[in-house]
Amino acid sequence: MDGDECEFSDPELSRSHRGSVASSLSRAQDVLVYLVSDSAVQLCVEGVGTVCVQELARMVRQTLQVPDSDQDAFAFWLCSPLLELQLKPKHQPYKLCRQWQDLLYRFTDASSEDISVDEPCLQYKRNVFYPRTKELQIDDEGVLRFLYDEARLNILEGRYPCDPEHWVRLGALSCALDCGTGLDDQKLITVIREKKLSSFLPAHVVLGSGGFFSSLRSRGSRHAELEQSLLKEYRSLSSPQEPTALFRQYLSICHSLPYYGCAFFVGEIDKPAQGILHRGGRKSVSVGISLEGVYVMDTKEKHVLLGLRFSELSWDHSYPETEGDSHILWLEFDGEEDGTHVNKLLKIYSKQAELMSGLIEFCVELRSVGDAAAATGTDGDAAVSHTPAGQSPVGQVGGERPQERRGRLRRQSSVVCSRVHTLSTISYVDDGKEIKRLKPKRAASFFSRQAPPTYSTVQVTDSLEQG
Repeated sequence: MDGDECEFSDPELSRSHRGSVASSLSRAQDVLVYLVSDSAVQLCVEGVGTVCVQELARMVRQTLQVPDSDQDAFAFWLCSPLLELQLKPKHQPYKLCRQWQDLLYRFTDASSEDISVDEPCLQYKRNVFYPRTKELQIDDEGVLRFLYDEARLNILEGRYPCDPEHWVRLGALSCALDCGTGLDDQKLITVIREKKLSSFLPAHVVLGSGGFFSSLRSRGSRHAELEQSLLKEYRSLSSPQEPTALFRQYLSICHSLPYYGCAFFVGEIDKPAQGILHRGGRKSVSVGISLEGVYVMDTKEKHVLLGLRFSELSWDHSYPETEGDSHILWLEFDGEEDGTHVNKLLKIYSKQAELMSGLIEFCVELRSVGDAAAATGTDGDAAVSHTPAGQSPVGQVGGERPQERRGRLRRQSSVVCSRVHTLSTISYVDDGKEIKRLKPKRAASFFSRQAPPTYSTVQVTDSLEQG
C-alpha cells in the first residue's frame, strides 16, 4: 500500500494523535532503516520527530551508494506483521509511528491485544511505482542485490506464486549466488542441507500440501527429490558467472510473473455454495496491485484466482452500511454464462478495500499520463505497457465499457493463470435499458427423479472460457 492513495492526516486520526513531538527529539538521534535482508542502516538524524522521508532517502542513498539514476527504484515503508505502508516523500515517519495503532484499527481486523503490542519498522525496499522497463536498465551490482533480496523473499514466502520449473530454476540461482558456481554434487548437497531447503525453495513446496496421500511419503523422501531437482538445475548453470549476471537471471524470471513488484493486501472472498444446504463461507486471499493490474491469489493454495489488467476491469469501493458489515472492493470484468456475454462482479471483503481502491486509481492515473506522454513522443516512464485502443481504464463499476469484448481466458494448469470458474461471482447483463441479474440454471429436483441417473466420463477439452 502506498501513501499516495490515502492521506493519514485526516481529521479522525488527527484527533486521536497522541500528543505533540517531544522537544528532546529535536536533537540528533540514531535511526535504524532496515533492508529486506534484515541488515540495517544506522543514521544519525537531527530532529527525528520532524524529519521527512525525502531527507532520510537522501541519507540512505549516500550510505548505500545508490546511483542517482536508480534512486527512484526504492521507497520507504512502515512494515509490521499486521500492516505495510509505502510512504510519500513528504511523510514524517516518526509521526506516522505515533499514529500506528490508529492505522491498525482502521485498516486491519487485528485484535486489540495484537494491536497494542505491534510495532512497525522503517524499511527501504522496492517502489511499487517503479516501472519494470527501467529496472531492466539497472547495472549497479549493489542495487541489483537489493532487488534480488526482496524478490527472493517474496518467492520463498509464496507471495509470488510460480510453477515448478520456475521455483527450481530460482532455487538453483540462489544456490549459485550463496555458494558460487562449479561446486561438485557432494559439496552442493552438503551446503543445501546446512542452509536447509527453505533457504532456496518456497516454504509450501518444502512442507508439501498435507493430506492423506502426502503423509504416505516420508519427509526425507520428499526432501531428497527436491535436493536432486536443485542439483540437476544447478549443473545446467554455466560456470563461472559474475553475481551481476546471476542477479539478472533471477530477476528476469521474476519479471515474467505478472504480480512482480505488487503491493499486497489481505482480504476474503465468498466460496461457491456447495452441498444440499448450499453452504459457502469465505476464503482468504492476497490481493496484489501494481502498475500492471490487479491479482487475486489464494493464500492457502498459492495460485492466482483472478488476474486483470486495468484495461480489463472496473472497480468500486463500498463502505459498511450497518454495524457488522464489511468494507468491499468490487471488481467488475467481462465473462460468459452458457454462451451469453455477461458482466461479472467479484466481492473482496477487506478493511483495506479503501487502500486498494485508492492505489488502483493512482496507478490508472500514472498509466494515463504515461500513455499520453508516449503518444506525444515525450518521456513516459510511468507507462509499463500500453492500453489497447478502445479499452480505456474505468474508475467505477457500471462505467464505460470497452467497445469490443476481449478474448476469453483459457483454463490452464499454471499457477499464474486465472481460475475464474472457481470464483463465486455475481453475473448480470446490461441491455442498454437496465441491468438484469442473470438467473442461474437449476438442475431437476432431486426428489422428482423417476429413475437412477446414468453417468458418463467427463471429456477434458481445451475449450476457452471465462466463467
